Amino acid sequence: MRIAVCDDEEKYRQEIKTRIDRLVNSLDVIVESYSDGRELIRKFEKNPYDMVFLDIEMPDMDGITLARKLRDISEKLYIVFLTGHVEYALTGYEVNALRYLTKPVDEDKLREVIRFVSDRMKQKHQLRVREAGEDIILDIESVLYFEAQDQYICIHTDSGEHLSRYNISEYEKELIKYGFFRCHRSYIISLARVKKLVKNSVIMDDGSGVPVSRGNIQALKDALYVFVDSRSI
Repeated sequence: MRIAVCDDEEKYRQEIKTRIDRLVNSLDVIVESYSDGRELIRKFEKNPYDMVFLDIEMPDMDGITLARKLRDISEKLYIVFLTGHVEYALTGYEVNALRYLTKPVDEDKLREVIRFVSDRMKQKHQLRVREAGEDIILDIESVLYFEAQDQYICIHTDSGEHLSRYNISEYEKELIKYGFFRCHRSYIISLARVKKLVKNSVIMDDGSGVPVSRGNIQALKDALYVFVDSRSI
């Protein structure tokens, strides 16, 4: 696992790095620190990190802006903000932040978030789909949403679309445990891939829009908050 820490204050930057090094104590984990978000972006583009700890209040580029730029490069990145200001939480959701840790960081909470990411990286949930008479395997995390089209289901993924003859209600029951939500009679979305809510639809992180039934808007908001809370340990 590759971890980066970005904080303009050397005291906190070195403190977090030292604590992570002590907690993981593994040759399989690399921890690197940065005082400048622009330098982190340059390194990230060449060799992405799995997890980043970002201070929100930095002079040249604040942590939220930095997180957006990193998220544009990688959707799989785990982002943890270092701050004492909870009012940033809603903005942080837009970049799918995993958690907020208050400075000075509590070591037990730091251990929890690292263990959570490590366990998630070891897990790989997959979905078996019957397409054109053949079985294919899709990684759950690559799925954006399911769309009912007559007697078929179009599965929209990062790598393209797959058409399967299946019932959307069966997919709903099968996928709810993986953080999927039926927002419309014809659509099931991945809560992890939602970028933002607009009037009667959601924008997924690939830019596509998915309609939300009027009666499901509040339920979707509730599901998103529960989902974010569950991922925040």
